[in-house]
Amino acid sequence: MLDLNRLKALHAVSVYGSVGAAADALMVTPSAVSQQLAKLERETGATLLERSGRGVRLTDAAGLLADHAERILALVETAEADFEALRGEVVGRLSIGAFPTAARGLLPAALVHLREHHPDLRLQLLERDPERQIREVARGELDLAVIQDWTNRPIAIPEGLSRAMLFDDIADAILPGTHPLAARPEINLAELSGEQWISSSPGTICHDWLVYTLRAAGLEPDITCMVDEYPTQLALVAAGQGCAIIPRLGRDSVPAGVRVIPILPRPTRKIYALWRSDATRRPVIRAAVDALKAVSVLHQPV
Repeated sequence: MLDLNRLKALHAVSVYGSVGAAADALMVTPSAVSQQLAKLERETGATLLERSGRGVRLTDAAGLLADHAERILALVETAEADFEALRGEVVGRLSIGAFPTAARGLLPAALVHLREHHPDLRLQLLERDPERQIREVARGELDLAVIQDWTNRPIAIPEGLSRAMLFDDIADAILPGTHPLAARPEINLAELSGEQWISSSPGTICHDWLVYTLRAAGLEPDITCMVDEYPTQLALVAAGQGCAIIPRLGRDSVPAGVRVIPILPRPTRKIYALWRSDATRRPVIRAAVDALKAVSVLHQPV
C-alpha cells in the first residue's frame, strides 16, 4: 500500500520543482523529503527522480504517480472535512496566513478569541503576502488566509476558493504638518501634484497599487523612499521626506508633526478571509471565520 506521507512528498516536488522547495513548503528538511522519495521508489519499484543539471526532474512514472497523488490528497482532505463536520468539534490543527499589517493589527485578537473559545485547537500563524497566501491555500498548504484586495485594483481569486468579507480598510493621505494642505479636512489626490512619495518596496501589492492609483489621478509618482513597514513610513513623513498613503489598519499611532487627511474618493481595500471551498464544512474553518468577523467589528469604517 502506498504511504500517504510519501505521496505528499512526491506531490510537493512536482508542484515546487525541487526537493529543497518542497521541503520548505512541507516545513521539513530536504533530507526528510529525499528519504520519503527513496522509500516510495522501493515501494513502487520505479525510478522517480533523475538528475537534470544541478537539480532533479520527475520521471514519467513519477509524473503519473504525482497526478494520482493530487487526487488522493484531495479525497483525503474531503474525507477529513466530512468527518470533522460529523463530529462538529473544533479540534485539531489550523494554519492561518496573513499579510503583515493584518498579522499585527487583526490576528492577535482573533487568535485570543479562538484559544478562549476552542482550547483544543492548535493554531499556527504564518506571515505571507496575499499572492503567496492564495497559492498556498489553493495547494492545501494553508487552511485559511487573510488577504487584502484594493477595490480599484482587484486581485484574482482562483476557482475552488471561498471567501468571507471582514471589513473595508480605508486609506488616508499622510502629510507633514508643515505641508501647505495640512489644514484641509479632505483632499483630492490631484492636488498633490509634484510631491515626493514614500512607498512599500517595488513588487509588493501596496507599491504597485500606489503607482497605479497616483497615475489614475494624473500624477507621475516620484518615489524617494521605499520601506515596507508603515510605522517607518510615518516616521519618514514626520521627518519631511515626502507624503504617503496608508490604510487605517496599518496606521497605529501617528507621530507628532504628521497630519492624516481623508482622500476623496476614498481609497479602499477589502479585507477577506479565504479558504478552499471543499473545507467549508470543517468546524475549524467556520470557527476561525467567526473569530475574524468578531474582531473585525473594531475596524469597521466610521
